[in-house]
Amino acid sequence: MDGILVVNKPEGITSHDVVEIVRKRFSIRRVGHAGTLDPMATGVLVILLGKATKFATRFINDDKEYIATLFLGRRTDTQDATGRILEEKSLGDDIDIKKIRETLLLFKGPREQIPPMVSAKKYKGKRLYQLARKEEIVERKPSRIYIHDIELIEVNLPEITMRVRCSKGTYIRTLCEEIGFALGYPAHMSKLIRTRSGRFSLEQSCNLDAIDEKDIEPI
Repeated sequence: MDGILVVNKPEGITSHDVVEIVRKRFSIRRVGHAGTLDPMATGVLVILLGKATKFATRFINDDKEYIATLFLGRRTDTQDATGRILEEKSLGDDIDIKKIRETLLLFKGPREQIPPMVSAKKYKGKRLYQLARKEEIVERKPSRIYIHDIELIEVNLPEITMRVRCSKGTYIRTLCEEIGFALGYPAHMSKLIRTRSGRFSLEQSCNLDAIDEKDIEPI
């Protein structure tokens, strides 16, 4: 069985969990995914089966699109809602839609971003999130990323929802914290939906509990 399966990953499980579910569902050993989604994130997860796993790098390199919500006024050690609170600051009357829109535009284009400690990047053979669980903090080199587009969707303070189209390797949780900093407040990501990965959209994805062989796109 060779092909591509586009899954709408539910909240609360890892991308590897999805791989294992697909592996058991179709009784196939060679299964992989093209771009990790954190447990709290939902949306498009491209699953590769059989010979399609050879093309993993090509799919991983695809641009991604997200709808992300940031919580303004609170920073955590994981840069998302699951972490320990490090800093809080009450919102003042200096935050309005005009300022938010102008600030978001500052993030369009090429930029450098330091990967978070809770990422899957490796440091001396170990995943950063494995070190983070041991409360180890290591120096990370910034990565070059590109924000193709960033659009304000809704402001319901303390939350701000936006659509982001970006290059591979972009950490939206880090982007949320950076945007908060630019606005003068601590911030963390409170919700994340991947709406597109390369040519695959959320509308094309299937629910994990209803996957079927007919959902597999041949290579």
